[in-house]
Amino acid sequence: MGLNKKSVDDINAKGKRVLVRCDFNVPLKNGEITDDTRIVAALPTIQKLINDGGKVILCSHLGKVKEGPNEKESLAPVAKRLSEKLGKEVVFVADYNVTGPDATKAVENMKEGDVVLLQNTRFRGAEETKNGEQFSKELADLADLYVCDAFGSSHRAHASVAGVTKFITAKGGENVVGYLMQKEINFLGNAVENPVRPFVAILGGAKVADKLNVISNLLEKCDTLIIGGGMAYTFLKAKGYEIGKSLVDDEKIEYCKEMMEKAEKLGKKLLLPVDAVTITDFPNPIDAPVEVEVYDSDKMPADREGCDIGPKTAALYADAVKSAKTVVWNGPMGVFENPTLAAGTIAVAKALAETDATTIIGGGDSAAAVNQLGFGDKMTHISTGGGASLEFLEGKVLPGVDAADDK
Repeated sequence: MGLNKKSVDDINAKGKRVLVRCDFNVPLKNGEITDDTRIVAALPTIQKLINDGGKVILCSHLGKVKEGPNEKESLAPVAKRLSEKLGKEVVFVADYNVTGPDATKAVENMKEGDVVLLQNTRFRGAEETKNGEQFSKELADLADLYVCDAFGSSHRAHASVAGVTKFITAKGGENVVGYLMQKEINFLGNAVENPVRPFVAILGGAKVADKLNVISNLLEKCDTLIIGGGMAYTFLKAKGYEIGKSLVDDEKIEYCKEMMEKAEKLGKKLLLPVDAVTITDFPNPIDAPVEVEVYDSDKMPADREGCDIGPKTAALYADAVKSAKTVVWNGPMGVFENPTLAAGTIAVAKALAETDATTIIGGGDSAAAVNQLGFGDKMTHISTGGGASLEFLEGKVLPGVDAADDK
């Protein structure tokens, strides 16, 4: 799917109030930001609007906000970090109401090139998460133009992602996507809809249920589908193998059989683990030392649990990646948080780092794994959205993308 949506390059922001929905959902520890990747990722769009003389009004959610508005989930630390990164003051509207008189006043006082950050949009509770009309309108009242640059939130039809756009349209404004959003859609969209072949998709992670539609959709698009992680054991059980105490989703065994048949019918390669690294008891804490034994997939003892792909499988998967031109990877191959059980994930990451293919890492655990293992800079694109990238790979329309104006 080529984007065909208007982007920040298609608007004239000079003198206009521009509301930008960013993804500033950064991890905090004792009020300090521990990883500012998402803030850095938003800078190109913000800088472009500042340079064009726009009045830049930023909004984002942070955390789940289960207990109502509170200082621990305030965006104050984000305003501070943004000011440092942009080299200019970012005026923070601390009002828990997000769009109250304080926000209106701050926006009225703006000059061209100024930046204001509103409070956590989820402080409005269900008005944000249920796409409330009133909150959507209040956000739109602050601005003339709207930019969505929050790919990590684009799969949610929230007020600050979707609802706001119709009120911007109603007043003759434009709704466009930012650079980060554009990059995500170009990489993920082209990989799935228009890949340079051979196209290899690698799916891992614990549960088959989370990836059901992704498996089915990717089988139609890719040449080879590789399955690893906890969900591989449901496939192995569907083949009639003993899987011991390994993770299994008994309700999805029929589905796995259907997917294996589908692959065969479509002439696609579906690769499953040929051996497994097994343990007797799950490590507690998760990174504690563990004793492991490797067994072929069809010879696993009943009293052991598979927690990583074995060396033969790692070699098989690495080999499948070598000749690929496009690779999409979502989900680790094993319990990568444990050094002993991370070998399979490391082997796949290493194979991706060494290939000339376009390599795209769906967000979430695989992004964390690739970064933690030091391969981040060797990948073509690492997605900033876990859930959003999965839904995109499923072939779903994302509300945040859908809401932007067509070119």
